[in-house]
Amino acid sequence: MSISTADYKKRRNQLMSMMSPGSVALIPGASPARRNRDIQYLFRQDSDFFYLTGFSEPDALLLLAPGREHGQEILFCAERDVQAERWDGERLGPERATQNLGVDDAFPVTDMDDILPGLLESRARIYVTLGEYPDFDSRLLAWVADIRKREAGGAQTPGEFLELKHLLHELRLFKSAKEQQLMRKAAKITSIAHRRAMQVCEPGMLESQLEAELTYEFMSHGARSPAYPCIVGGGENACVMHYVDNTAVLKKNDLVLIDAGCEYQHYAADVTRTFPVSGKFSGAQQKLYDIVLRANEAAISQCLPGNYFNAPHEAAVRVIVEGLVALGLLEGAIDEIIAVQDYKAFCPHKTSHWLGIDVHDVGDYRIDTSWRDFEPGMVLTIEPGIYIPRDETTAHLPDRYRGIGIRIEDDVLITRQGCEVLTDDVPKQPAEIEALMAEPFIQASRVQPRRRSAR
Repeated sequence: MSISTADYKKRRNQLMSMMSPGSVALIPGASPARRNRDIQYLFRQDSDFFYLTGFSEPDALLLLAPGREHGQEILFCAERDVQAERWDGERLGPERATQNLGVDDAFPVTDMDDILPGLLESRARIYVTLGEYPDFDSRLLAWVADIRKREAGGAQTPGEFLELKHLLHELRLFKSAKEQQLMRKAAKITSIAHRRAMQVCEPGMLESQLEAELTYEFMSHGARSPAYPCIVGGGENACVMHYVDNTAVLKKNDLVLIDAGCEYQHYAADVTRTFPVSGKFSGAQQKLYDIVLRANEAAISQCLPGNYFNAPHEAAVRVIVEGLVALGLLEGAIDEIIAVQDYKAFCPHKTSHWLGIDVHDVGDYRIDTSWRDFEPGMVLTIEPGIYIPRDETTAHLPDRYRGIGIRIEDDVLITRQGCEVLTDDVPKQPAEIEALMAEPFIQASRVQPRRRSAR
């Protein structure tokens, strides 16, 4: 299952139907990012640009001009260059863009300064997301200034800049059937990787070795890279929300928290599991783990069409507070603790975010001042956690609970009937985790290379 040229065309038409009369939209692609000296990071296209085009080459621009007689969809991209292609690979080029991408016209990106002012002239409004690419913003202002210089000769300067993201990101929030299939695939690959990490984990390994196992499974199953830097935090490292050093040795009596997801055809998975390095939870570890698990399940039960976005978080927080009070780690009345947010000492983050082409995907969480309601096609994470660092803030707590960080995260699709947990293949019940870790690891998930046929 993949997104077709017709699908991208439909998205562009949907966006143009939402734009006001006499307007134009500009969507720049990403540029390569320098890693060090003359080495660049692996290129990844701008998400908005990719959503509308499926085009993965750098330094491009899409212009949408609803109602333009000579073509509403115009792409600017790099020209074919035999010498450059010998180094960096084949380019599409403007000549093939109209056929391959379904746009109405295409020009060399080097001609933008000559062509763009004429395309913007006489358009009343420009839809654009300012602030993402400062260099492009400067060029846009220069094009508008060029038009303004010619006003005495009859040129009409665009009079208003409008935020494109309010329209485009609303489209991206609702996943089509094909997008849902891609996200199921990303979740499936990620689930295989997490199961592998559980099975190969043993005391004495480095966190980075578990990261390597995850990355192997991602790439073996067709995901070019993780959707974000893998978090593999053993012991106290799990209390650091975005720990990515991944260099420590995994100790027998510790838990390890893995927050990792692959990106498959530009769609992300985002999964967290926490499990014992030794394969067996201690009493204190399981008590905290059971609270987080109940919070995860309570939050998922709130993922229903018509319910409001913050309902899963509210359900998770109540379970966490009740559990921590029962263990004596928080004191006071449940409702008061929730009202003054004392629980944030142990759970500082929200329970959910949107998921899609971006890991923290786009889309408004509120409509005006109210939490928006869930609707079919939305995808979100459910990721409650408890973190008890071993520092001065927890010195008064029983030592058996200190230095433990636990998060359990699933990816959830809102459906007409309720919800679908895309990441159900990864065990999260303690008994299931321990049983999987006790099984001998078999390299069954490896993708075997094809053998060459005899000639």
